[in-house]
Amino acid sequence: MLGLMVARARILASAALLGSLTACAPTLGPPPPRTSPAPAASADFRAADFAWAQVPGRNSLVGRLTFKQGATAYSCANASVILTPETPWSRRRMSVLYKSDTRSAMPSDEVRARTPQAPPGDSGPYIKRTTCDATNHFSFTGLPDGAWYAVTIAKPTGGGPSWAFMRRVTTRGGRPTTFDF
Repeated sequence: MLGLMVARARILASAALLGSLTACAPTLGPPPPRTSPAPAASADFRAADFAWAQVPGRNSLVGRLTFKQGATAYSCANASVILTPETPWSRRRMSVLYKSDTRSAMPSDEVRARTPQAPPGDSGPYIKRTTCDATNHFSFTGLPDGAWYAVTIAKPTGGGPSWAFMRRVTTRGGRPTTFDF
């Protein structure tokens, strides 16, 4: 009987000690107020955002169109390939026009239909142009380090509506960057 009373006393003492320890635990109080995310860079057109791309560099881009839809191959032969420097404005514009800011292939009529929703601005003076050759290859040279959007239009080799292709590419280190649409 004495053993049982000692066991109960130990249990009660342990419970009292545990209760006193939790009473000393710090309270965390209410959660901190929510902070809003850092403001995104403005998608307004600013010519100064394109200045980096006007500096000559040692990089090149070498691309080709390899796109097929089922058994149908596409060709960009003799079509323009446009290279637009990545800026907050051009990133937003690509997101609106191509539903992506990294890579897209879709009917060109769909891209044109979204043009009124794209942010306004004229990047014409800052883009670089070349032409896709008969084997669907193209290249740009003398580029500075940075990110770019390559864009072209292609048609199915058997005829049909044209498709627009966009891809974000990066140049750096004075070496060629190769990519496919």
